[in-house]
Amino acid sequence: MARKLAQKQSRPSVAAKRGDRLTGGGKDSRGPSSGQGQARASNGSPDKQYGWHATFSTMACSAARYAGHPLAFLTAVLLVLIWALTGPLFAYSDTWQLVINTSTTIVTFLMVFLIQHTQNRDTLAVQLKLAELIMAATEAENRLATAEDLSEEELEELHKDFQRRAEEVDRLKQHRARLKHAN
Repeated sequence: MARKLAQKQSRPSVAAKRGDRLTGGGKDSRGPSSGQGQARASNGSPDKQYGWHATFSTMACSAARYAGHPLAFLTAVLLVLIWALTGPLFAYSDTWQLVINTSTTIVTFLMVFLIQHTQNRDTLAVQLKLAELIMAATEAENRLATAEDLSEEELEELHKDFQRRAEEVDRLKQHRARLKHAN
């Protein structure tokens, strides 16, 4: 998986082929040329932290694929049914209840991290795809390609700016429509 990621990062993007830069000058500090996401440390040896991250990522993706499969749901239902059917056998004891409570708590605790990892990965993939589209569009503002890195205040200002621009476009369209109907 790490090899595939490195191959994808080494391919030039549409924006790179055109010579565009996010900042208007210099290289994008988050791009492949910054060294981020590379599998080797500066001394040429595999980066230990990257190795652990890649291992976790591989396991998390596999677990997420399984957890989202209908067979996983059927397995969970079967386990709950077995637990419920064994209630009379254990006289609905506190230990019997503790088994399901502890099991579901552990699974839920672990799934939180699994879901967060998957969400982070999906969000980053969408951001990268949008950034590529923004940079490929000739009339788009390249500063929007990295909007996720802006502060909350900067995002609010940008939002207000776009609201104002959208209102101006609406007024212009209404004005053109009135002129068209008048003629």
